Amino acid sequence: MKIVIIGSKGFIGSHATDFFSKNHQVWQSDVVVDYTTSNYYQVDATNADYSELFQLQKFDVCINCSGAASVPDSIKNPQRDFVLNTVNVFKQLDAIRKYNSDCKYINLSSAAVYGNPNYLPIDNMHPLQPISPYGKHKKMAEDICGSFYENYNLKTCNLRIFSAYGEGLKKQLFWDLYKKGSNENKVKLFGTGKESRDFIHVKDLVKAIDLVIEKASFLNDTINVSNGNEVLIPDAVSLFYKYFKPEISISFKGEAREGDPNNWVADISKLKSFGYKTTIDLETGLNSYVQWLRENE
Repeated sequence: MKIVIIGSKGFIGSHATDFFSKNHQVWQSDVVVDYTTSNYYQVDATNADYSELFQLQKFDVCINCSGAASVPDSIKNPQRDFVLNTVNVFKQLDAIRKYNSDCKYINLSSAAVYGNPNYLPIDNMHPLQPISPYGKHKKMAEDICGSFYENYNLKTCNLRIFSAYGEGLKKQLFWDLYKKGSNENKVKLFGTGKESRDFIHVKDLVKAIDLVIEKASFLNDTINVSNGNEVLIPDAVSLFYKYFKPEISISFKGEAREGDPNNWVADISKLKSFGYKTTIDLETGLNSYVQWLRENE
């Protein structure tokens, strides 16, 4: 297959590029200047245009890994988040509509579209009630995918990713723990200590994307992507510091950070029906992540 990965220089995009390049023809696209990589198309960071990309090649699959991925930044810079997570999805799909209408389109959405859930585990039918600009913009992007499916019969699929982590990640919880723990032995965190997340290692995530390409209907599907395991934040933090710096003590401020939900765990029945199985548990994944930090930072 011919696969184009938009946002190929980012955390998930770079792992997807490595994974799919083993068995497929892969083109990359991002805002980063790259004079050496073949099959690479640079887009303007301030005004992306994807028309030429889809005119140059006829792709079987487009995986959109681009966009912003920070709730705090979406609160601080909502216009930037809106352009990167919503406007650019419209531009990509419009280019596909004009020049490559048979291309399957995978949009990496987020569990942030659910907000604070009414029940657990969160299934695909759960009401969408995002509590941050980031979550709202991801929901808008899903609506755009639905519009192009309904009006132009484009093959679309939204993957609602929960808490992805792994080598290369320089944001979110575990990166924050690394930065704080590097400078002190007492770490204080937002929240009450009762919050939970559903983690998935990035290598399992790209395998899930591979299954989606093979098994999903692309009739504007929405699919939860995670492992279906609820992990309390204090347990995840303790596990990270077990491998990074065991002597660190942690405490919680007792107040939530704006835009952050309380508890998450996914119903991944649809993903399991495609044959998905966890291959990297949280302890193994965090051990590998800490090794990567020691070698690269």
